[in-house]
Amino acid sequence: MWYVYVIECEDKSSYTGMTNNLVRRFQRHSTKDGGHYTKYKSAVKIILSEEFPNKFEAAKREKQIKGWTRAKKLALARQNLTLLKDL
Repeated sequence: MWYVYVIECEDKSSYTGMTNNLVRRFQRHSTKDGGHYTKYKSAVKIILSEEFPNKFEAAKREKQIKGWTRAKKLALARQNLTLLKDL
C-alpha cells in the first residue's frame, strides 16, 4: 500500500507527501531527516492520510493535494465536505 499524507508543522503550516511506510516516514520528518521542508519546520502530527493500492495512484493524489490552498487541505483533513466543495 501507498499513502498520501498531510503533516501539520509547528508553525501551523502543512507538508504533503507520499510513502509506502507512513510510520517510518513521519518519524523521519519528526527528527528533521525527512525532507527539506520539515528540516526547517518541525513536524507535529499527521492530520490526514489516505491509502492507495499503488505508487501511481498515490502520486496523482499527492500532486492534486499539493496544488490546493491550506484552507482546502484543512477542510479535507477535518472531513468538512461542504467547505471542501466551496473552496
